[in-house]
Amino acid sequence: MSTLEKFAIGVASALLLTFFGALTYISAETGVEVPTCITDVEPFTKDTLFQVSENEYELHMVARMWAFQPSEITLPPGSKVNMYVTSQDIIHGFHVEHHNINLMAVPGAINYFQVEFKKEGTFDFACHEYCGAAHHTMAGRFIIEEGAEPLTNTMEANGERLPIFTPVEVDGLALNDESIDEIQ
Repeated sequence: MSTLEKFAIGVASALLLTFFGALTYISAETGVEVPTCITDVEPFTKDTLFQVSENEYELHMVARMWAFQPSEITLPPGSKVNMYVTSQDIIHGFHVEHHNINLMAVPGAINYFQVEFKKEGTFDFACHEYCGAAHHTMAGRFIIEEGAEPLTNTMEANGERLPIFTPVEVDGLALNDESIDEIQ
């Protein structure tokens, strides 16, 4: 190794140490904290459907490989829904058929849209941004029924959240939480 190469490596190392030291010092002195993931913050940590007024609801949806939380939402006709969509891991898409809803679910960001479900029916939603091996299974539905009790498939009677991942089979390979960790 030549003297010039050693000099360049020494300068680069000194600059890295200086920058790292400056960042550490500034963070410690000003009390800067690394932000947490949005999915660890209320209201995204528990129930995701809230009734705001008689026919108005607030839905907090979290996308993750390869599921939406919640994946099935039941509402009465005439419901106005304020939707907040985010992602736990990578970029996902969110599209609802027969409605002008096309959002991106981005980690660290919350996207908002308001929609009114005027008529009865089942309206499927799906991820439209390729997100991995089981992307094609990432879907859910809004069920709009007269007399329906507002409900999501993640709510239990005691208010606890149900697991959000259901094992799926892709090309003969059974995927569960452990095998997903191996794939990622």
